[in-house]
Amino acid sequence: MSLRELTKEAHNNAERQEFVKILFSGQINPKLYATFLKNQHPCYELLEVCAMVHGLLNGLPDIRRSPYILNDFKELWSESDGEPEILPVVKDYLDHIMMIKDNPKKLMAHVYVRHMGDLAGGQMIAKRVPGSGRMYQFEDPEKLKTEIRNRIHDDMAEEANICFGFATRLFKEMMELVEYKDE
Repeated sequence: MSLRELTKEAHNNAERQEFVKILFSGQINPKLYATFLKNQHPCYELLEVCAMVHGLLNGLPDIRRSPYILNDFKELWSESDGEPEILPVVKDYLDHIMMIKDNPKKLMAHVYVRHMGDLAGGQMIAKRVPGSGRMYQFEDPEKLKTEIRNRIHDDMAEEANICFGFATRLFKEMMELVEYKDE
């Protein structure tokens, strides 16, 4: 079985979350989306820094998303809004990445889940979110997908499923903010 097949159930579970439906609706409140970005940023930043230490992003031009996530956030959020809420899942994810920071194979599983998601479903989300959606814009998405696929292996499935679990949890925790941000 391929890594995609080995992670299909966890992937489908993440995609079925209510918050994902809001992302795809084209009706997401800009402050709610900005809060989502603010929660994504430290996760991508730490993952990408740890991956770079091991050379995992070498030869993957334009893969880094953290600067674009931060720019998209700043486009939608003003300082007068205060600080957005950082969800508990973010700390847990950062702690997890720190636990696996010396394991390139596990880090690559997270790069696969997060960045391939941005390269695939993210392309549809980009057209429906407020702001420029630079997070989802890549210079050569097909080449990048191919390069990522060349670096993954079926034995990364357990860690990829863990990453999908964190994504699912983020979507669930974001739903707790929906009413608050829709005011």
